[in-house]
Amino acid sequence: MDAKEHEDEPTGLSLFDDPDDPDDPDEDGSDGSDGPEGSDGSEQAETRRRRRSRRLLVWTLAVLLVLLGGGVGGLYWTAEHYASSVERIPNAFPTVPESEQPKPVPHAGQTFLLVGLDARSDVPTTGATAKAPAWKEGAQRSDTMMLMHISADRKSVAVVSIARDTWVDIPGHGKSKINAAYSWGGPPLMVQTVQNLTGIRIDHVAVIDWNGFKALTDAVGGVDITIPKTIEARGDARQWDQGTHHMDGAEALLYVRERHGLPNGDLDRTKRQQNFLRALMNQTMNSGTLSNPSRLAGLLQSVGDVVSVDDRLSNTDLYDLGWSMRDLRADGVRFMNAPFGGYGDEGGQAVVYLDSGAADPLWAAMRNDRMDDYLAQHATSSDTLGESVR
Repeated sequence: MDAKEHEDEPTGLSLFDDPDDPDDPDEDGSDGSDGPEGSDGSEQAETRRRRRSRRLLVWTLAVLLVLLGGGVGGLYWTAEHYASSVERIPNAFPTVPESEQPKPVPHAGQTFLLVGLDARSDVPTTGATAKAPAWKEGAQRSDTMMLMHISADRKSVAVVSIARDTWVDIPGHGKSKINAAYSWGGPPLMVQTVQNLTGIRIDHVAVIDWNGFKALTDAVGGVDITIPKTIEARGDARQWDQGTHHMDGAEALLYVRERHGLPNGDLDRTKRQQNFLRALMNQTMNSGTLSNPSRLAGLLQSVGDVVSVDDRLSNTDLYDLGWSMRDLRADGVRFMNAPFGGYGDEGGQAVVYLDSGAADPLWAAMRNDRMDDYLAQHATSSDTLGESVR
């Protein structure tokens, strides 16, 4: 099956999908105003920027699990206040014996499973905030899945997307698309499925609802996205003109939902999602948001409104993690897709196969905190997010 055929296959509603789009049915349910570099006082400006950056509380969500704050007065109170607004997910991990789970590797960083859900049906009135609902059997599929590995030295983050239609073994259910695991067994089965697939012990789980990216984008004043080549309108899809676009939350969601005209269908759309997250992160760190108390408060509140994390992650844990990542820079966050092994058909379902031979070294690198080396060796791979994204 070619990419065009696959991109039109109904495969479940993604975090970025539009429920009103007939092509996307649901199967289940600062610059800191310091002046330009090289101007008078630039050395002092750079010193101030570095000092301010060191004060930042950075919570990476990839979508990134982005929660940035604490650069204002009352650091601990601020962190505690907004951390408390993040909903906790009980019983998020599998209860199978330790002998049946991957062994944790000491001093090898932390790995989050990031899950995107659609919660729009929970919004009672126009303008109300969506919140990822508690799991109900068969009610929803996790259609955006990313593994986010934070290195032990806290200097780098690697985010790996797993295609929602990846054909895998789901414990107790046989083979199916990976996004069915959440529908059948919620976070515990999703975690168990990903652990079995990768051999990586998942340390924490984060769930974000669809509206989160829109709110976060607007909270930082929009993002700049470059379209390398014009993509003509197709059906109800709009035309995307070549060039750099400053997108608000609504337009950014259109960008990441789009798949028509993209040669590799959902795989290209996954790269758009990653590209958007990269742009959101860059805008957050460079737009003055972190030095503007009002804008910062809006950003933090947006995160608290749309993010849930497992109940093993306390407020203190979030604070400590964020503080430990205070020196992380935008170029220290890298994105890629799990190695693509081709499209296929399983019982009339369009599926994606993982290239297991290529994936094994990736999972080993993440498991053993060697992602910097792995990404350096695979910098030109088509699975790695480059600067130019369709």
